Amino acid sequence: MTEMITMSLKSNLFATPYSGRYGVSHFWSQQKLVNSKSVRSRRVGRLYCESKTAEMEIRKCSPFLESELLSGNGGLPLTEWRTVPDIWRTSAEKFGDRVAVVDPYHDPPTTMTYKQLYQEIVDFSEGLRVVGLNPNEKIALFADNSCRWLVADQGTMASGAINVVRGSRSSNQELLQLYSHSESVALAIDNPEMYNRISDTFGSHTAVRFAILLWGEKSSLGREAVQGYPVYTYKEIIELGHKSRVDLLDSEDARKQYSFEAINSDDVATIVYTSGTTGNPKGVMLTHKNLLHQILNLGEIVPAVPGDRFLSMLPPWHAYERACEYFIFTHGTEQVYTTVKNLKEDLRRYQPHYLISVPLVYETLYSGILKQINSNSAASKLIALLFLRISMTYMEAKRIYEGECLMKDTKQPSYIVSLLDWLWARTIAAILWPLHMLAKKIVYSKIHASIGISKAGVSGGGSLSSHVDKFFEAIGIKIQNGYGLTESSPVISARHLACNVLGSVGHPIRHVEVKIVNAETDEVLPPGSRGIVKARGPLVMKGYYKNPLATKHAIDENGWLNTGDLGWIAPDH
Repeated sequence: MTEMITMSLKSNLFATPYSGRYGVSHFWSQQKLVNSKSVRSRRVGRLYCESKTAEMEIRKCSPFLESELLSGNGGLPLTEWRTVPDIWRTSAEKFGDRVAVVDPYHDPPTTMTYKQLYQEIVDFSEGLRVVGLNPNEKIALFADNSCRWLVADQGTMASGAINVVRGSRSSNQELLQLYSHSESVALAIDNPEMYNRISDTFGSHTAVRFAILLWGEKSSLGREAVQGYPVYTYKEIIELGHKSRVDLLDSEDARKQYSFEAINSDDVATIVYTSGTTGNPKGVMLTHKNLLHQILNLGEIVPAVPGDRFLSMLPPWHAYERACEYFIFTHGTEQVYTTVKNLKEDLRRYQPHYLISVPLVYETLYSGILKQINSNSAASKLIALLFLRISMTYMEAKRIYEGECLMKDTKQPSYIVSLLDWLWARTIAAILWPLHMLAKKIVYSKIHASIGISKAGVSGGGSLSSHVDKFFEAIGIKIQNGYGLTESSPVISARHLACNVLGSVGHPIRHVEVKIVNAETDEVLPPGSRGIVKARGPLVMKGYYKNPLATKHAIDENGWLNTGDLGWIAPDH
């Protein structure tokens, strides 16, 4: 599909009691539990068999991630990625000792290579099995952006379980509502402070099998916060998982106790709650297939290469940040975690090649740059503002003669008019080009040195203001605006570097169909006509959790997702 989409955005881009085997990690290597009258199991997988001589557990897993355990054990085929966690072994083998993540603001500050990150994920995944999380069960991951969030997220998926995500700033009642509605059985919490805050609410209103602290120590938990379920630290989960994996790798007999079953690409990977425009929050069920579509196709928007550095500051439970993170780690890039407070300094310090963020961040950077210009001497201020005006005029002329101006009218102007426009724009650009290049050397180079973003900034999550878009274009920082929503995993379309048409949200990414329909009749509208945006493809969610009526309202019988947003298709791009 070659049409360009423009939007009037209304929504964000992307919106049985059981005792685990803690302390018995040698369970399978030490003994076989045989009972002709009953079957006893750790319930690590879905075990429905009964035998008088032996037991066999079905262990759901990611074939790529668990290839060490699968070799020589009736292994599953390793021909293509089927789940999101499959990416980690591939990346570890390709990028090994390259730095994958830098997390400087948590205690302890953390740097991990691709090999180390892979190992943490498989150990955390096994640790979840050890403490009693079973496939298809849900664990509530209530935490903020960090490398340990990523490990917990991927470790959960790799175990065949489902995570339910939210940030630490949500109210206790909101978190309890999401936990209860999703039927979660356990908690992964950011830190002791958050645990102390929510423990009373959760302890008195719902059942919790266990809780995990991603950061901090149990010694920081208040006495009144200690409930009647075990609490583990991140390190304890990693250690339990590592020991269990070593036992399995060292003992062929232990591995033979399992029948390994691949996680299906259509299995739900995560539930992301979004309030939408009306009613109570709805749980968007995203499958491995949904997220893999993003991982495999975002490269046409962001042509990342090994060694590129990204700065990460958005909430990871937003589908936008999450899908982009998964994608960049398949290309050997380095992700640096930052915060709103440290963003300005980290842009200067780390000089990222890419920044993936929301319009508000770009507007803040824009305001900060203008503030810096205005604080200079009168002469310096005048020169800088004059150069900006020249560069904006140059870029406007350049867009005209390169055919990258947004046009809503489907009627083509006459050949003579088009030729005259082209000649005028070409002449103006030729006159202003030397001054624009001088501005890059004298003024814009200093801006680049202070914020990096040497390749591109990607914007989503709302409408990017035209003046901000034009400003960054003028100073030589490419901003690629995109569109999508949680229900579409989330990216539907984005501007390409080769066709970065300002005012639009770019072309649909691969394997995605888009149409504009009349809100009343559902009739497909021609290019240039404003209507409801609908999308179809492997990115469309499985549905809303326990809400078939809302699912039916959002996705029709032909698989078209009604975004609820207004837009129009621009012709000839």
